[in-house]
Amino acid sequence: MLFIGLLVTGIVLAAGLAWVDGVTAAKLPGRLLLPLSRMLAFVCIGLVVAQAIDDTGWTSKLGALAAPIFSFANLGHRCSAAFTAAFFSGVSANAMLLGFYKEKQITRRQLFLTNFINQFPAFFLHLPMTFFIVVPLTRTAGLLYFLLTFLATCVRTFLFVLFGRFFVKAPNPGYVEENGVQAGQAQGASKKKKPLMQSLKEKLPARFLRVMAFVVPVYTVVYVLTAAGAFDAIEIFMTRFAVQKFVPAQSLSVVVLSFASEFTAGFAAAGALMDAGTISMKQTVIALLLGNIIAFPIRAIRHQLPRYMGIFSPGMGLSMLLMGQGFRMASIVFVGIIYWCVG
Repeated sequence: MLFIGLLVTGIVLAAGLAWVDGVTAAKLPGRLLLPLSRMLAFVCIGLVVAQAIDDTGWTSKLGALAAPIFSFANLGHRCSAAFTAAFFSGVSANAMLLGFYKEKQITRRQLFLTNFINQFPAFFLHLPMTFFIVVPLTRTAGLLYFLLTFLATCVRTFLFVLFGRFFVKAPNPGYVEENGVQAGQAQGASKKKKPLMQSLKEKLPARFLRVMAFVVPVYTVVYVLTAAGAFDAIEIFMTRFAVQKFVPAQSLSVVVLSFASEFTAGFAAAGALMDAGTISMKQTVIALLLGNIIAFPIRAIRHQLPRYMGIFSPGMGLSMLLMGQGFRMASIVFVGIIYWCVG
């Protein structure tokens, strides 16, 4: 599998060097090799953390933190543990979910649903950095933008929990408890007898090589497409359509620059246009929401798809990422329409 992945990587890279102007041998170390190595390092750390949590019996302890919500959603303490871990590392949370799924401790529906719910902790992972950049540039409009995106996160999380309540089969009590002891606790106790380092030596190499087999070629394909301008063309096309339909043409620069590779420039442009009276505060908020809707799915494909396809299977990872982004976009459109009507 790794050989096939490296072969595909070589073919794609050769094609990029031959036909894409933005792909040159001089740029490969800084634009491809270094970011790819950094991603693989973080994935490896996430796999180690997930294995450590599972082997040391911390699954039940972490699961207890959000147990009432996940019990209500029929997801159980294992999914709850992954939710808690997602506040610190999305890779670790996904690795935990995959481990539980492969060991048949959770179902495919529970796996997908928990991954979608984990968008809630993911919102807070990136909040500190973006909040203190956006608010000084856009002030009240920035605060409203964060409030609306947070409300969208809460709305879809609530709906995911309700879906689990009514459409996910409740865990079998006989499986969860045995002689008054939870099965997860019993398994955790047995795993403590096995040294963590021995477990890592047995499981980590195979898992990491499997991740590399998918991450390296997918990341390379995304890099070549990015250098060829494919994602920028899609983003600009979608932006022009959205601007013509919903906001004045003057705010085109806001939507184009927002959430792009240098998203700070987008918020700076938004603040400048708003201060100049070119667009109103309401139009600025809508423009920023449109920028989020348009650019975030594209950025997710560029940055998250290799990890999703590496940790999960390619088909599962792709469908999970696309579904998650679809739900995210739908929730933002929902709160945006409400704000446009009543704001």
